[in-house]
Amino acid sequence: MRNLDMTALRSFVAVADHGGVTRAAGVLNFTQSAVSMQLKRLEEMLDVVLLNRSNRKIALTASGEQLLGYARRIIDMNDEAMSRLTSEIFEGEIVIGVPHDIVYPVIPRVLQRFNAEFPRMKVQLVSAYTSKLKADFNRGMADVILTTEASPDAEGEVLDIRRMCWVGAPGGTAFRQRPLRFASARTCIFRGDVIRAMEAEGIDWENAVETEQDRTVEATISADLAIGAMIEGTEPAQLTQIEHHGELPKLGMQKICMYAQDRGIGQVLERLTGMLRASYTGGEALGRTAHQTSDLVTA
Repeated sequence: MRNLDMTALRSFVAVADHGGVTRAAGVLNFTQSAVSMQLKRLEEMLDVVLLNRSNRKIALTASGEQLLGYARRIIDMNDEAMSRLTSEIFEGEIVIGVPHDIVYPVIPRVLQRFNAEFPRMKVQLVSAYTSKLKADFNRGMADVILTTEASPDAEGEVLDIRRMCWVGAPGGTAFRQRPLRFASARTCIFRGDVIRAMEAEGIDWENAVETEQDRTVEATISADLAIGAMIEGTEPAQLTQIEHHGELPKLGMQKICMYAQDRGIGQVLERLTGMLRASYTGGEALGRTAHQTSDLVTA
């Protein structure tokens, strides 16, 4: 029986998770050539092609998709065994706050890995709007929060910058109706900017919901009764980006930011923030502050 190489498996999973060799190399602290060599070694060992390299964006082949599930489980079991048998014992609680719209897909993967490394640390995940998360953080009620905002505070670390997009029901026509029915929770931090963008373009619009619940907004949009706005890549499976060909205004960019404060769990907090940072940035531009990116984005 031959044994799969853990380094090669980690390289493969990193490439799959981060969409390419460059970002995977940053996460793993390898050179790009080293990651490529690990992938080639894994393909030769299994005698299969794992990646479709014919397009500019790397995609998994059928064999690659099959291996990915096994690779994740093998790595998780390895890390859990190493952590439980060799690591220091850390006990306590860590509170992390994340806006509802960016919980998936990053947060479950990060928390699963964090739990494997710190099995005795209790994790409390709080999901709320950015404004509430920042207020709770300022009151010392959370160790780390993620936010979605165009203009973060100076102490915020920018993890990613993404385009805002219009979302609707798959195959829907609500975006062509006038007045345009717009669905957004009252406390959504994007709401004001989106409304200003519609009014600047002279679009007649009306409010489709009165709610503070994201699920209500998503249900209304998925029924093709309205459209909404989300950060690109965060739309749930029942919604899709609208290809409006200029019928709707551009919505600019949003930053995914991280705020952290040490409430007595320094080493644990450092590890969690490192995991979050790597998951969003691929290891690039670590420690980037809000001021350092202020000239890159317009709201």
